[in-house]
Amino acid sequence: MTDYGEEQRNELEALESIYPDSFTVLSESPPSFTITVTSEAGENDETVQTTLKFTYSEKYPDEAPLYEIFSQENLEDNDVSDILKLLSLQAEENLGMVMIFTLVTAVQEKLNEIVDQIKTRREEEKKQKEKEAEEAEKQLFHGTPVTIENFLSWKAKFDAELLEIKKKRMKEEEQAGKSKLSGKQLFETDHNLDTSDIQFLEDAGNNVEVDESLFQEMDDLELEDDEDDPDYNPADPGSDSTD
Repeated sequence: MTDYGEEQRNELEALESIYPDSFTVLSESPPSFTITVTSEAGENDETVQTTLKFTYSEKYPDEAPLYEIFSQENLEDNDVSDILKLLSLQAEENLGMVMIFTLVTAVQEKLNEIVDQIKTRREEEKKQKEKEAEEAEKQLFHGTPVTIENFLSWKAKFDAELLEIKKKRMKEEEQAGKSKLSGKQLFETDHNLDTSDIQFLEDAGNNVEVDESLFQEMDDLELEDDEDDPDYNPADPGSDSTD
C-alpha cells in the first residue's frame, strides 16, 4: 500500500532544497506551496516570471496535484493559457511519480521560449517599421503608380472640379452683365440723359444763348476763293494770287 503522505513529505524537502529562494509553504494540511519561476534574461536584460501554486491531492502522486498561476510578470494572456495547458499535459504524463520538479522545469523552459519570442517579435516589428518607412520614402520620390482605376478616379474628380469652376465663372459673368448696361441701354432706360448736359450747365448758372443772326449774316460776307485764282497752286502753300 502506497504511503502518500511519506512521498509528499520527501518531495517537499527536496523542493525546498532545490528552490531555497523561491519556495514558500502556504499550508501543511493539505500541503500547499508556491514556487516562483523566472526566465533567463533576454534582450535588454528583461525577464518574464510566474509564481506557481501547488496543492497536493489526497492520493498524490497517483492523482495530479492542484495547480494555478498565483502571480505573473510581463506575460500576455495567451502565455498564461499556454502555461496552464503545459501543466495539464505534464501532470497527465507523470501520474504515479512525484512530478513537481518536472512541472516547474517545463514551465521554466516555456518562459525562456516566451522571452525568445518577445525578442523575435520585436525584431519583426522593427523590420516592419523599417520596411514601411522605406515604402513611404519611395512613395515620396516616385509617387503613386498610375493604373486605369486610379486614373479614371482622378479624371472624374478633375472634371467635376472643372465643371464647378465653369459654373461659377458663368454665374459671375451673368451677374456682371446684368449690372453693366451699354450706352444705348442707358438712354433707353433713362430719357433724362438726352438733356443731361444742358441741365448740368443750367444748374451751374451757365445759360448758353445762341444768336442765330450771326449765321444769317455769313451769307453777306465776301470770301475770296483761292480756287478762282489761276495762279493758285495747292501743292505750294507759299503761292499767292498776286505777285
